[in-house]
Amino acid sequence: MNLGLKDKVVLVTGASKGLGAAISVAFGVEGSKLILVARNQTELNQVAAEAQQSGATETLAIAADLTQTNEINRVISEAINQFGTIHVLVNNAGILGSFSLFEDLTDDEWFSVFNLNIFSLVKLTRAVLPYMTQQKWGRIINMASESGLQPDAAMPHYGATKAALLNLTKSLSKGYGQHGILVNSVSPAFIKTPMVEAMLNQISQEKNLNSQEAEAYFLKENRPHIELKRGGTSSEVAAAVVFLASEAASFIVGTNLRVDGGSVASI
Repeated sequence: MNLGLKDKVVLVTGASKGLGAAISVAFGVEGSKLILVARNQTELNQVAAEAQQSGATETLAIAADLTQTNEINRVISEAINQFGTIHVLVNNAGILGSFSLFEDLTDDEWFSVFNLNIFSLVKLTRAVLPYMTQQKWGRIINMASESGLQPDAAMPHYGATKAALLNLTKSLSKGYGQHGILVNSVSPAFIKTPMVEAMLNQISQEKNLNSQEAEAYFLKENRPHIELKRGGTSSEVAAAVVFLASEAASFIVGTNLRVDGGSVASI
């Protein structure tokens, strides 16, 4: 199937590892032009090289802290200088925060998670929208989480950001669909990314478990409805993101695509 993404300019945040790296490589396979953004330049360069090997026609790797408005402005400036526009924005950058209960979270922990997961996304999306509106074509895919639909007792700050993101996605889809800009979200569940590995390490240390025991504990206690009885892979999530960005998804807008192995129990 021709997904119509060859030479489309795609900006992926949090692109240096995990889901962001897999998403970048998947767009590379489609022959897209890539703007890869994260904090670590060395890791970004490695992903850029892998994406080019997979078929990306051109890449631009920009190390930036997206919690800083001036850094967001710099990213957009460099991207437009090189490519002239942006067709697809994948808002993937985010943090889990500490695996803690509500009473153990400080104000600073709440702020840091909301600052990256929501406020940075708002600022970057605002900066990209004029280019999509002008060309009357755009795709925005926001990386949410099953925690936005089916919250846990732990990490309420993270779950709250993802619930807000789902609401924002629907709002944006209603505001910009008429301009040819399709806004959707993807909600993964228990994908073995570096962030999830860090969370499992924290559980392992707190409960004196080895890595396999920590994973089994988390699945039993927090993800009992994963019908496939395993964690997902980054490439499985990336495939969903690329599809939503493609011409094949031209009548899909305001949708949250759950890539969760059945983990969310509600309909």
